Amino acid sequence: MSADTPQPDETVDARGATCPGPLMDLVGALRSAEAGTVVALLSDNEQSTSDVPEWADESGNEVLAVEDEGDYYRILVAKS
Repeated sequence: MSADTPQPDETVDARGATCPGPLMDLVGALRSAEAGTVVALLSDNEQSTSDVPEWADESGNEVLAVEDEGDYYRILVAKS
C-alpha cells in the first residue's frame, strides 16, 4: 500500500473465492457500514478489478485505489 493510500476501516479477505464471491462479500461489509467508511477488499480473482469499479459506479460508492500486490489485489472502496 502506498503512503498516500487511505488506511481501511475494515478489511474483507476474499482470497480464494470465485466471482461473484469477492464482490458479494464487499457489498455485505459496506451494507452495514456508515458513510465514509473505507473497506479494503483482498481478492486473488482478477475479475474483481473490473467488477468492483463497475458496481461502485452503479451504487454510488467510490473506488479509492486498485493495487496489485503480486499474488492478490487490494481494492479500497469508500461508502457514500
